[in-house]
Amino acid sequence: MSNTTQAPEAHDFHYENFKRRSRYIAVFTAFIVAFFFIIILNVNTGNVNIPVRDILRIIFARKGTEQNIDIIWRIRLPRILMAAMLGGALSVSGFLLQTFFRNPIAGPFVLGISSGAKMVVAITLIIVVSRIGTVTSVILILAAFVGSLISTAFILAVSKRVHQMSSLLVAGIMIGYICSAITDFVITFAEDSEIANLTNWSLGSFSGMNWDNVKTTFVVVGISLVLVFLMSKPIGAFQMGEAYAQSMGVNVKLFRIALITLSSILSATVTAYAGPISFVGIAVPFLVKQALKTSRPLIVLPATFLGGAVFCMACDLIARMALAPMEMNISTVTSIFGAPVVIFMMVSKRGRR
Repeated sequence: MSNTTQAPEAHDFHYENFKRRSRYIAVFTAFIVAFFFIIILNVNTGNVNIPVRDILRIIFARKGTEQNIDIIWRIRLPRILMAAMLGGALSVSGFLLQTFFRNPIAGPFVLGISSGAKMVVAITLIIVVSRIGTVTSVILILAAFVGSLISTAFILAVSKRVHQMSSLLVAGIMIGYICSAITDFVITFAEDSEIANLTNWSLGSFSGMNWDNVKTTFVVVGISLVLVFLMSKPIGAFQMGEAYAQSMGVNVKLFRIALITLSSILSATVTAYAGPISFVGIAVPFLVKQALKTSRPLIVLPATFLGGAVFCMACDLIARMALAPMEMNISTVTSIFGAPVVIFMMVSKRGRR
């Protein structure tokens, strides 16, 4: 009798497990195919159209006309790779912040963290460039990291007093306005050439990237992602609540410090190179979790990185080509696609209450 009743249960378990694995495989396959397709499309599309066959020869054999080799290796490939790495980093940063605050709308841009990074980077650029004449990538990342921590500290203080999603959102917007006002005030003391550069950078763009930027970003983002991935089990335990995490042996205080530090490093790297980019850190993790039907960090983290990379590369292609030869700001495009997702999240959450 017991064997008869257990057999259907075992069958249902195996069927559900098969469905779950099939969903994971389908989502990752779609992301990987989209990733390589958009890379080829980005390299192929521009003021100079280069056939796919020539692109492959130039990338893998360095054979082709000198002009096409320069266009691909010096302009398009660094930009595409930076868009992929920074988009993935921003999405993972958003996922970590959402885990930290247990709030689905917690993201670097909405919480004012990107604005804080932008403020300190602008101050650093004006001071360092006026005295030394140049600034390194490491200095920019460190400046953005300090700015991120300043904004995060304020958000942490606010989150201890208010627990409503709307209140936290308003606090983040206010932080963004304050940091933007300070940035604008500081810019008034800059030289005309510095103002032009700061204005272009602050609007958000992946243009002007080079291989030195790619190498530095690869190291910083790569190390950060490895550390985040190693924290997958504690993150999963923390998602179940602090008490459960403590019962599983997680040092919650140390874990929270590590979580916010890694999130700040990832978002700071993005802001240092591409300026503040809106809504990616909220929209992508939400869409990835909806597609996978799970919040398990071991599954969601790599999918979130891939999803962010695909999303930002696609948005960068639209930014380049929608009004060609003029180029749109990357934040304009990400807002068009990301803001409706955030609105849907808030409306659906309210509707379930």
